[in-house]
Amino acid sequence: MAEEARDYYEVLGVARTASADDIRNAYRALAKKYHPDVNKQAGTEENFKEINEAYGVLSDDQRRAAYDRFGRAGLNGMPQGFGSDFGGLGDIFGEFFRGFGMSTGAARRSPRRGPDLRVEVTLPFGDAAAGVEKPIQVTRHETCSSCHGSGAEPGTTPVRCVTCHGSGEVRQVRETFLGSMVNVGTCPACNGAGETIPTPCKTCRGRGLERRTRTLSVPIPAGVDEGTQIRLAGEGEPGLFGGPHGNLYVLIHVQAHAFFRRHRDDLIVEVGINMAQAALGAEISIPSLDGEARASLPAGTQTGHVVRLKGKGIPHVQRNGRGDLLAIINVQVPTHLSAEQKRLMRELGQALDSTPQPLAESLYERLKGHLGE
Repeated sequence: MAEEARDYYEVLGVARTASADDIRNAYRALAKKYHPDVNKQAGTEENFKEINEAYGVLSDDQRRAAYDRFGRAGLNGMPQGFGSDFGGLGDIFGEFFRGFGMSTGAARRSPRRGPDLRVEVTLPFGDAAAGVEKPIQVTRHETCSSCHGSGAEPGTTPVRCVTCHGSGEVRQVRETFLGSMVNVGTCPACNGAGETIPTPCKTCRGRGLERRTRTLSVPIPAGVDEGTQIRLAGEGEPGLFGGPHGNLYVLIHVQAHAFFRRHRDDLIVEVGINMAQAALGAEISIPSLDGEARASLPAGTQTGHVVRLKGKGIPHVQRNGRGDLLAIINVQVPTHLSAEQKRLMRELGQALDSTPQPLAESLYERLKGHLGE
C-alpha cells in the first residue's frame, strides 16, 4: 500500500493558523537544512522536494484556501508555483554562506605561496665527500626596483577598478526554477586585484616583478651522493597577495673518481702488488681521501684479498662517523722480464706445485661478504 502523503503544515512544521511570514521563515530554515548542495545525507533530495511542494501551496493564498477546505483534492487543476512574495533561493543561500563567514562582497584574496625552483650542480668526487660551500646562480622574479612592486610608473599610482569597484570580483545573477542563483567570479579587468594601472611601470610592464639573477652560496654537507637534494627555504619565487616565497631545491650530481668507487658510505679501491709481496707478505700504501694509509699483508696474499680500513670512507650525512675503506688486492703478473728474471722464474716454477687449483669462492662473492650483502 502506498505511503500516505504528509500534511503540508506538518511538512513545514507550522500551525494551520500560521501567517505568511511564519510559513516563509519556516521554509527558509528547512531549505537551508535540506538543500542537496548543502546536505549530502541519503533522502535529502526527497525531503527538499516535499518542502518545496508544501511551500508552493501554502505560500499562495488561493491554493492554500483550496487546500484548507478540500485537502490535496482541492488543488487539482490549479496552477503550480511559488508565491510571488518569496524572495528566491539566492536570499537563502546568501544568509547561509554568510553564517559560515564567506563574503559575497569584497574579494578575499588569500595569500598564496610562491612556486618552487630547482637548480642542478655537479661536484668533484672529493668535494662531495668532504663538503663544500658552492656558489650557484639563480634566476627568479623579485620586487621591481623601479616601482617597488606597485606596477605603476614612478610618479603615478594604481586606480580603483571601475568594473568591480575595487572588490576584485564580479557577480552574475541567474534565474532558475528554485529562484535567483548568484555566481561570483574574479574580475576580468583587474584579475582580482581591485585596481588597474593606467600607466604601467616601464621596467616591469606593470607586473611589479622583474627577473634577476642572483648568486647564492649553498652549504653542501660532507658525504652527499648522486641525486641528493638540498632545500633552501624561502629562496624560490615570490608568493601572491603577501604569501611566502617558494623554496629552492639544489640537485647534486657527483663526478666519477679516477680509482675510488662508492658503495653507500664505504669506499672501494683496487691496489696492485707484485708476486714477491704477495708470497712473502709486505707493508703497503693504500690511497684514501685523507692521503696515504698503511696496511700489512700476510704472506701468501691472493688476488681478491680485502683489506678493511675502519673510518676511512665517506662521512655519514645525518649522523657522526664515516664508512670504511675497502682495498681489494690484485696480484699483478709481470709482462716484461729480463733474461735473469726469466731464469729465476723458471727455477721458482719448477720448485712450486704447478697443478691448477679451482677457486672455492669467486672474487665477487668474496667482496659481497665484506659489503654486508
